[in-house]
Amino acid sequence: MRVAIASDHAGFIQKQPMIDYLTNELGCEVIDLGPATDDRVDYPDFGEKVGRCVAAGDADRGVCICGTGIGIAVAAGKVAGIRASSITTPEFAALFRQHNDGNVIGLSGRFVDLEVNQEIAKVFLTTDFEGGRHADRVAKINALD
Repeated sequence: MRVAIASDHAGFIQKQPMIDYLTNELGCEVIDLGPATDDRVDYPDFGEKVGRCVAAGDADRGVCICGTGIGIAVAAGKVAGIRASSITTPEFAALFRQHNDGNVIGLSGRFVDLEVNQEIAKVFLTTDFEGGRHADRVAKINALD
């Protein structure tokens, strides 16, 4: 699976360990969309990069990390075809995939430990969309684009 990843300065400390985990533990091909340092940057720029990468089909899913996971997910979700959400528990990650066919997650680099975020990412990347009754709802969400 190809995974696009980016952060802002607040999520930067978890970005490289997350890349290592996705690559070495989950066998993903990771596309690092920045930033290259922990210098201050604007999270919308990096959420958009992940959203556009996934929407273009260059990545299967996206992982964004900022202070809360909220702002960067909101930014990614503004890209047509992206269903993004801030996710803070593995259970929410499973439901986001099963019910919403989510394709980008926002993780909190300040309020959620790296190990929990890694478990969230694992669940997000290994859980299938259930389809069925949820497919019509996802179609309605996509029609809002």
